[in-house]
Amino acid sequence: MSQTASTFLYGGQVHANGIRQHYLRYGGSAGERAERDAVVLIPGITSPAVTWGFVAEHLGRQFDTYVLDVRGRGLSASGPGLDYGLDAQAADVIAFAKELGLERYALVGHSMGGRIAVRAASSKPEGLARLVIVDPPVSGPGRRAYPANLSWYVDSIRQAIHGMTAEDMRAFCPTWTDSQRQLRAQWLHTCHEPAIIQSFEDFGRDDIHANLPGLALPMLLMTAEKGGVVSDEDVAEWQGLAPQTQHVRVPSAGHMIPWDNEAGFYAAFGDFLGRPVD
Repeated sequence: MSQTASTFLYGGQVHANGIRQHYLRYGGSAGERAERDAVVLIPGITSPAVTWGFVAEHLGRQFDTYVLDVRGRGLSASGPGLDYGLDAQAADVIAFAKELGLERYALVGHSMGGRIAVRAASSKPEGLARLVIVDPPVSGPGRRAYPANLSWYVDSIRQAIHGMTAEDMRAFCPTWTDSQRQLRAQWLHTCHEPAIIQSFEDFGRDDIHANLPGLALPMLLMTAEKGGVVSDEDVAEWQGLAPQTQHVRVPSAGHMIPWDNEAGFYAAFGDFLGRPVD
């Protein structure tokens, strides 16, 4: 049986919005990609770009695909002295797309990455054509808290900095495969703890709902059946604020949707990106 060739092209870095931004690029033939929007993947709070490589491999069969290391994660700029707020993260994405000369692109943001995508879209950057928001925290001022504990992130990061095996990671990610736990154990130490703490606390301080009425872009809201991050009432509110929003709930999946139901994750895109994600 022949194996499908990898769509990974290279890892790169650009200086954009005043910082070093690291990314991974995937894609098929240039001729095929030229007819479709590029796809920029923005991972969640403790997910360096490399951990989304399996998704980017798949999307890269049909789209020019970029996966970002959000500031304070992976190989992008990190450490003390940086602004880790939502506005800075959103400005990073806009500057990244401009620096790479992306003429038309879609943002696909998971969890925190979805909030970054919404805030980035609110400034109406040139070239941004579509938004896919995947199970975003809908917390904010006066809203219910995000259903996760900060200690889960901090404890696992500190253990990764000390030295962590895939078996150690089982305590934090019991349903993941050995290879998934191994990759997370390898890269989690690159998540700068103060950046993670600020992002987590900002889930309760930043109001992304205030940005929704100003968005006219086609938008797909993809949510998990399990995990309790986005309820049916939350979906109704979101669509009331941004009526163009399509919604798909992925069955048998928790918050980390492609880890729990990878096929369902791809199917949920439908033809929203211009063609089905086969």
